[in-house]
Amino acid sequence: MICDATGIPLAVTLTGGNRNDVTQLMPLLEAIPSIRGKRGRPRKRPKEVYADRGYDHDCYRRQVWAKGIKPVIARRGTEHGSGLGTKRWVVEQTIALLHWFGRLRIRWEARDDIHEAFLKLACSLICWRRLRPC
Repeated sequence: MICDATGIPLAVTLTGGNRNDVTQLMPLLEAIPSIRGKRGRPRKRPKEVYADRGYDHDCYRRQVWAKGIKPVIARRGTEHGSGLGTKRWVVEQTIALLHWFGRLRIRWEARDDIHEAFLKLACSLICWRRLRPC
């Protein structure tokens, strides 16, 4: 899942439980929709990407740099306390919001397309709740 600084999910994919998360980094970055509303060409990619230590691979860092995005990823093997937690908690909060939906907390569906549909529906409900005027 990729979300913006306020916790609104921008792109989400579903993978198997035994897959490494870093394999979905580039497809998620390509799945971010363009941002409309300002004059000129709509912005398609973020300025920076914050990620935890699981995404610390030099080949993926180079691919992110090649897209014009600055990767801010904690290095493996270093002490904790890099300060990324002050920005990364937004993603963890959005994942916690997804766990409000019981079907996503425990996977009951045998078919992955149905589970992905519920995942995208939950993301759209989170977006609607965050963006609606009170």
